[in-house]
Amino acid sequence: MDNHTYAVVDLETTGHSPLKGDRIIQIAIVFIKNGSIIKKYSSFVNPLRDIPVFIQHLTSISDNEVHSAPTFEEIARDVSEMLQDTIFVAHNTDFDLSFLQSEFKRCQVQKWIGKQIDTVELSKILFPSSSSYRLQDLAEEFGIALPAAHRADDDAEATAHLLLIALSKLKTLPEETLNLLHRRSFSLRSDISTLIYDALKVVRKQAGKKEYQLFRGIPYRSPKLPEGKASTRCQYPKDDNDKVRLLKKGYELFEYRQSQLRFMDTVWSTLRNDSETIVEVPTGIGKTVSYLLPAAIHSVETGKPVVISTFTNHLVDKIMEDEVERIQNILDINCTATVMKGKEQYIALGKFEELLRITDESYDETFSIMQILVWLTETTTGDVSELNVSGGGQLFIDRIRKRTNHMATDEKMADYHQKMMQACQYSDLIITNHSMLLSDSFREQKVFDQISGLIIDEAHQFPQIAARFNETVLSYMNWKYVMGQLGSDAEGQLLHQIMKMHSKFSSYGNYVFKHMMNSYESFTLAFDEVAGKLASLHDKDSKKQLGNRIIFSLDDTNGDDKLFKKMVDSMNVYIEDIERISDQLQVHKPVMSDNEIAFMEEWAYWSRELKIKAGEWIEVFLEKEQDRFTVWIEKDKRSLPGSLHIVKSPIDPSTVIQEFVSVMKNENVGIVWTSGTMTINEDERFVAKQLGVEENTPLVVFGAPAHFYDKAGIFIVDDMPAIQQVSQHEYIEAVADAVVQTVIATGGRLFVLFTSQDMLRKTYELIVDSELLDDYALIAQGVSSGSRMKLLKSFRQFDKSVLFGTNSFWEGVDVPGEALSAVIIVRLPFTSPDEMVFKARASKLTEQGANPFTELALPEAILRFRQGFGRLIRSSEDRGFFIILDKRIETKSYGERFLKALPEVPIKKLSLEHMVNELENCYNE
Repeated sequence: MDNHTYAVVDLETTGHSPLKGDRIIQIAIVFIKNGSIIKKYSSFVNPLRDIPVFIQHLTSISDNEVHSAPTFEEIARDVSEMLQDTIFVAHNTDFDLSFLQSEFKRCQVQKWIGKQIDTVELSKILFPSSSSYRLQDLAEEFGIALPAAHRADDDAEATAHLLLIALSKLKTLPEETLNLLHRRSFSLRSDISTLIYDALKVVRKQAGKKEYQLFRGIPYRSPKLPEGKASTRCQYPKDDNDKVRLLKKGYELFEYRQSQLRFMDTVWSTLRNDSETIVEVPTGIGKTVSYLLPAAIHSVETGKPVVISTFTNHLVDKIMEDEVERIQNILDINCTATVMKGKEQYIALGKFEELLRITDESYDETFSIMQILVWLTETTTGDVSELNVSGGGQLFIDRIRKRTNHMATDEKMADYHQKMMQACQYSDLIITNHSMLLSDSFREQKVFDQISGLIIDEAHQFPQIAARFNETVLSYMNWKYVMGQLGSDAEGQLLHQIMKMHSKFSSYGNYVFKHMMNSYESFTLAFDEVAGKLASLHDKDSKKQLGNRIIFSLDDTNGDDKLFKKMVDSMNVYIEDIERISDQLQVHKPVMSDNEIAFMEEWAYWSRELKIKAGEWIEVFLEKEQDRFTVWIEKDKRSLPGSLHIVKSPIDPSTVIQEFVSVMKNENVGIVWTSGTMTINEDERFVAKQLGVEENTPLVVFGAPAHFYDKAGIFIVDDMPAIQQVSQHEYIEAVADAVVQTVIATGGRLFVLFTSQDMLRKTYELIVDSELLDDYALIAQGVSSGSRMKLLKSFRQFDKSVLFGTNSFWEGVDVPGEALSAVIIVRLPFTSPDEMVFKARASKLTEQGANPFTELALPEAILRFRQGFGRLIRSSEDRGFFIILDKRIETKSYGERFLKALPEVPIKKLSLEHMVNELENCYNE
């Protein structure tokens, strides 16, 4: 490994296509040998053409800088000679090497020949949990200096240091892991097999102590269980001075907030008295630490854990990473905490090992396996969400998620999910998500058993999770994928392998397969008949369409029950056939090879998946339960039938929540429901009613600290058109103009929040086409690739950025400090009246003689509106403006209720021009 000379190359160019006249404007090469940088080469290059403005902004390389530089023709031979007998390295060799080879050819210089290493590919394998594989992100993660990204000299040196870190890491991996990696490395796109083989030779000579466990030959790092709950006793602080003294230990810049101390007391009192309380806690008082501190003390005092539940796994991890250590420091005790998620979040080591034995792998599968092999030497949780895999790799991850608690003895010993459950027994705090909390209450073997308290954060989201908990979703593509796993008899496919095994071991002949192929054909024909019928319904009905999406109720398929039943009958015959084949092969399992057993288990796995789907089909199509559930079909007319989804969702999820609460109360567990938005004016128990919480349950509302919103302002733009009076295109043009002017006035760092994905996309595209914000990073949910957290990270990375968001960006997103200067509300966040669950709930309210608008639509919109405002000010030092473009805020009688729901912040109604002037004056101070 150390004997090779690596040439780490980076190019800056005028564009991506040398064949269309793009040229190199800077080249840098860093040479590495024996683990050290031995030489550097860097030169600007005159492209003999203008550098595009975008490239000048990206690279900070101007036409003046390259004017007196040599052309590539003048240096091509020197560069070629320098690269001879080296291993070519680049962060994306597909670009740098291909561009360079094309330029060598143009300059009539011999092409480079040799091995190549792509550090993107290498980094994905060796750092499988990194959130991003862009060079600047990896440089930040590993503390590599990168003064100016997109300058060839700085990028090449950063890539060289990244390579050195990767080479060092390879030598730390277990020999067994390297062997498993090496076996698959020949399928990679660059010559990483050379590096792995060199590392193997080094590791084989080392005789160190093994830090890893082995599961059927696969090294993994076993989770370290807590040694026991905190043994040191601690008392809840008696007065405010004691509370302040403790909090100062955790916060260097602690600010005294009376409401924070009273919230702590409320949590403490609820837990101690095994009672139930609803608490609204505003942004900025330190909510999380304020419930964790009394929770930790109560747990230590009772010897039983307190469970903390929040909305998403991301928030779960954030509490664990950011706050638990702080609590330990504040209380000066070894307070143990465990994150507990649903079993499907954890790897099934047995399933993973079984798939390793099946040698027929795609590139994505091979790559994901290599990432997982490295990750298993690092993870202490087994939580597969730690992995950053490609889209194709995600399908492989889904196959190795834990599905069952029925495991072989050796798998039980190694199982991460089991270890986490054991850890819960020895923990003072258990941190989980709402979905896991709800599902656990209906299990026979409970994880959250024998607890001393429960704190439900982001409690306003609990009804949504309870609805999802009882929701069933059928996806056409998912059905076809499962059917294809069992039904394709092409060479190398699972059915082909099973047929070969059946021929080898069974004496029943091919009759059973002929029967199965006939039943499979009947089954697929029945399925396709249903899919075709659903795909054709309402294709020309504009009332059912939202852009390209079409949504309609299952009730619109009147008379199709026979068709749904026919599908079930044909599916049951097919399932009987595949089970018959399984039974016939099962008796020969003792004499099968490992590979054959793996195919058997894979066949059994997909058989179980199909049976689960059969149950879901009956539940959705044949058990309608109209009084409790609503069922609808969604499709996109651009991709039929592939886009078909059928959803069955509960109308009122509070029943599920009430069952859950009654279990907790029977076990004498104190429950705190808390959130920043638990009330709305004129109906302060709106969320409490959605939760099904009893009317006499105390509800406590705390105010924000004094002067917390001093640097905030609310602007209502009063010369925007009314959307009901103009075309959608005219309205979008007005929104785009307002966004552009606001962005230029503030210098960016804006959220633009929509209620419609269609309007978001059209506004974004109009702004991009106008080129008026070409200097800004424009990030749009549903348009830009990546998850919500990835989009948010991109937003934070750029000083001049704008994020266009809908739905999930209205809440649960923290951007403290100057990273966010304004939030623009395009439309008041009413739920679409065509949204199917809303429609069903509204219909039920009408039947009861209630007004669906005032009882449901308006309160929900006000809650979301408050959440949108909550994105803006996260600390008393934050400055920002809440800008409302929807005229209904002043023209409709309910507009005042929206404004009253916000904190007392100065409100100005003014034209777009005057607002822009005010913003410019503010940001020019």
